[in-house]
Amino acid sequence: MRTLYEMKKSAIKDLRTWVEIDSRAAKENYRTFRKLIGKKVKLWAVVKSNAYGHGLFVFSKVMDKCGVDGFCVDSIVEGVALRRIGIKKPILVLGTTLPSRYAEAAQNDIMISVANFEALDALVAIARKGTRGAVENVPDFHLKIDTGMHRQGFYLEDVPHVARFLKANKAAIGSHLKGIFTHFASAKDINYPSYTDAQLEKFNKAAALLGKAGFKDLVKHAAATGGALIGPKYHLDAVRVGIGLYGLWPSKELEVQLGKEIMLHPVLSWRTVVSEVKRLRAGDYVGYDLTERVPHATMMAVLPVGYWHGFPRALSGVGEVLIRGKRARTLGRVSMDMVAVALDSVPGGKKKLQTVKPGDVVTIIGRGGGDTIFAWEPSAKSGTTHYEFLTRLNPLMERIVV
Repeated sequence: MRTLYEMKKSAIKDLRTWVEIDSRAAKENYRTFRKLIGKKVKLWAVVKSNAYGHGLFVFSKVMDKCGVDGFCVDSIVEGVALRRIGIKKPILVLGTTLPSRYAEAAQNDIMISVANFEALDALVAIARKGTRGAVENVPDFHLKIDTGMHRQGFYLEDVPHVARFLKANKAAIGSHLKGIFTHFASAKDINYPSYTDAQLEKFNKAAALLGKAGFKDLVKHAAATGGALIGPKYHLDAVRVGIGLYGLWPSKELEVQLGKEIMLHPVLSWRTVVSEVKRLRAGDYVGYDLTERVPHATMMAVLPVGYWHGFPRALSGVGEVLIRGKRARTLGRVSMDMVAVALDSVPGGKKKLQTVKPGDVVTIIGRGGGDTIFAWEPSAKSGTTHYEFLTRLNPLMERIVV
């Protein structure tokens, strides 16, 4: 498969580094989850944190065209940004929304998550300001139930009080309650569902309590990618699919257990170019702090990326990239804006050097030539997960749909 550079050189001729978003892979992932959950369950694309590093705008537009039913973001800032580029489908903010931004959420038709009594009080305060049209400043909201993740949310024992509060203030905010949800803490292994099942049981009890209080027809959702993959009993009315739409597995366990039945296609490739090629002499040190010394003559390439771009310093000396289809190891310390990689070693200076030159395309993540570097590889080498690695890709790097 040819890279974007090979297909459209003019599109990136002025870029030192860029991220490619494979729209065909994204569409295949969408179809996979749509088939998995069926037509009656809503599929919401989780595009928080710059779409897991894939680019909030470009990836959301791809998903919008695919036919997702809505979007989940982390903040009102992300939600408003999607509205400004023409996204009209439902948007739910999963993270905290400050009361000072409630009116902005309402005016942009963005739903917020309410996870504590202080937020409920703030909603009522806005609704009761007494000015004409004040209720228009109250956003629609979903209640977050903490069933065992122990982050945001009301405990099950809080729900009767929540129901009474909502009934007492039904005229002010009752009509704005649209959904109820929770988040599974460990839905990443089909062989160990006990904790997830316990969470689901608590959640169903919470939803039933609200139903008895008169709050019926709420959209109920609990499953993210893991829950969506594990089984239909977790799907409820909607699923919030994040990492799966990007073609990545939420855990190695699920990949091993389900990988033969379900195919996910990585969407993101990260590329840069060779900015300089030079020959190191035997005994030369490379980079800051003299952490690496080459034992013999070595050809080295300099790449114009570093930890500012999202290539972690932890990959110093152990990270790999693809140049002309072959792996090249990082030399010395990863700098803020530069990485050095070994092209070839020449014991005695007799071996022919590789013919790499400035301008050659380098693949950091993705397929390059006959090899592929998957996101989990640099993630594991740098001591983190593919979630963190991808979300740390600098948002200023160009995202281009291919």
